Amino acid sequence: GPAISGRIRWPDRSWRAAGCDAGGFFLKQSTVRTLNFKMKTIKSLAVVALLGMAGSVWAQADEERAKKIVGGVCFVCHGAEGESSSEVFPRLAGQHWEYTAKQLENFKSGKRKSETMKPQSEELTPAEMKALGVFFEKKKASANTPTDSEILAVGRYIFSRGNQFSGLPSCASCHGAKGYGTSQLPRLAGQHPRYVEDQLKQFNKRERTNDNAVMHTVASKLTELEAHAVAEYIATLD
Repeated sequence: GPAISGRIRWPDRSWRAAGCDAGGFFLKQSTVRTLNFKMKTIKSLAVVALLGMAGSVWAQADEERAKKIVGGVCFVCHGAEGESSSEVFPRLAGQHWEYTAKQLENFKSGKRKSETMKPQSEELTPAEMKALGVFFEKKKASANTPTDSEILAVGRYIFSRGNQFSGLPSCASCHGAKGYGTSQLPRLAGQHPRYVEDQLKQFNKRERTNDNAVMHTVASKLTELEAHAVAEYIATLD
C-alpha cells in the first residue's frame, strides 16, 4: 500500500477548533517514518503467516500421500511404523529422511541393486521419496534387548574404538557415539543385526557401491566375529 505522507487530512471539523489549520493535521517526519515502518512490518508478518499456513497444508498433503503409499506397499516388509516385519528388512523408523530418500532414488536409478526395491521405487516421484523419508523419520525407533554380554563387549569395543592392529576405524567416528548418524550417513542405532551384517558383506564384496566408498575398506578389515559382534551391539543402541 502507499506510504503515509507528511500530511494527514482529518475530515472531522473538530480538529480545526482544536487549532489545526485548514489544510489538515501535520505529523512530524519521524512519526511518519515510524508509522510507515510499522505498516511494512505488519505486511511482512502477514505474508510470513500466509506462507506458513501454505507450508503446513503442503506438509499435511505430503504426509497423507506417504501414509497411503506406506499402507499400500511399504508396510508389508518395513511395517506400518517402520519397525520392520523381518530382520532381513531394515528398520526405517527414526532414519534420516535425506538418507531414506537417497536410497529410494538409488534403487530407482539402479545405482543400488535390489530386485525387491527396484520395482517398488519405479513410480515414486522425488517429492514422494522425501515424504516417505519424513514420515518414517518421525516414527520412534526401538532397540533390541541385549543377550550375549561377551559378544556385546566385543561389538562395543569395535564400534567405539575400532581395531588398531588391523587398521579398522571405529564406527563411531562417522556414525556418532550413539549411532545416530547424520543426514548423509545412516542412523545405525536399533537396526536389525542380520541386516547390518548383510550390508557389511555387500560392501566387502563390492556388491553395494552406492554409498560412501570408505565402507568398502572398513568392511574388508572386519573379521566375521567383529562384523557379527558390532551388528549385535548396534541393535541395542537406542
